[in-house]
Amino acid sequence: MKDLSMHIMDILQNSTRAGAKDVTLEVIENQESDTLTLRFIDNGCGMDAETVQKVINPFFTTRTTRKVGLGLPLLKQNAEQTGGSLDIQSEKGKGTTVTAVFGLTHLDRPPMGDLAGTVVLTVSAYPDIHFVFHYKTDEIDYTFDTDEVNEALDGMSIQDPEIVQYLIEMVRENIVPQRQ
Repeated sequence: MKDLSMHIMDILQNSTRAGAKDVTLEVIENQESDTLTLRFIDNGCGMDAETVQKVINPFFTTRTTRKVGLGLPLLKQNAEQTGGSLDIQSEKGKGTTVTAVFGLTHLDRPPMGDLAGTVVLTVSAYPDIHFVFHYKTDEIDYTFDTDEVNEALDGMSIQDPEIVQYLIEMVRENIVPQRQ
C-alpha cells in the first residue's frame, strides 16, 4: 500500500466486515517521541487469541472471496520498517483494537495520503455505523464524530455527494496546521 490512508481504509473496512456498530480511529503524531500512532477500536465480533496470532500471516484470511489477507501483514511490515510496531488486542464477542506505531520522521514511513478523503468516504459508505475520528498533534486536537455530524445535517444524508465534498474539506481544514 503506497500510503497510510490506504492502510486506514483497509482496517476500517475490516471493522465493518466484523459487524462493528462503533468504530474509532485515532491518529496521533507525537514530535517528542517521534512517533505516529494509528489506533483502530471497534466493537465488532472480535477474535480469539489463536486468530489474532494468525491475522499477521499474509496467507491467512477469514474472507471467502480470496485466499490471502495482506492488510495487517503489510501494516505490520511498514510499521516495523520505521522502528515501530503493531499490536492487536481482541476478545471474541467484544471487539478489536489495532495499534500501529510508526517512526514519525523515519525515511521509510509511507506518506499519510488523503486522510480526510479516506475518513469521510469510508463513513459515508457506512451511514449506519457510528464513526469517531480523532486527530491529535502538538498543534491540533480535532474530533469528527458521525453522531454530531448527522445531528448537524438535520435529516440530510451523509451520503449526498455535496455533503461528502463539504465534509472532506471541513476535515482537511481541521487537520492541517494553520501557519501564520
